[in-house]
Amino acid sequence: MTKSATDVMHEIILSAVTESVEALKSASKGMPNTLLRDINAIHPNAAFADLPRELQATISTSVRAAFNRLLKEGYSVSQGQPAPARPPSAASPAPGNRRPPRSDGPRRDGQRPGPRPPRKPKPAGPNKR
Repeated sequence: MTKSATDVMHEIILSAVTESVEALKSASKGMPNTLLRDINAIHPNAAFADLPRELQATISTSVRAAFNRLLKEGYSVSQGQPAPARPPSAASPAPGNRRPPRSDGPRRDGQRPGPRPPRKPKPAGPNKR
């Protein structure tokens, strides 16, 4: 029975995370403060080069193993070529088939065409002077 792509990816990610935690532990050489510092250095804006060498090597190995496993499971993996260009969709008009610009209504800058109509006077209320 073949596994779904979701199941395969779950196994790959779990394996990569487990191997990465082990790499962080080995990079800290058993020092809890060093391990904590390395873990705190990982954040959404961290670059690959900012990670400890052991973790970089583990991530590279995990990525290669993930691609090989996906290929072995029968999934298609690109070999680095860009995706083929899509033909333009029918929903968007071709560059030469656009509508002419409207002659009435607001412009892009928010101004209406032509002179501005005069303001209507406001009725004076009992508290107004």
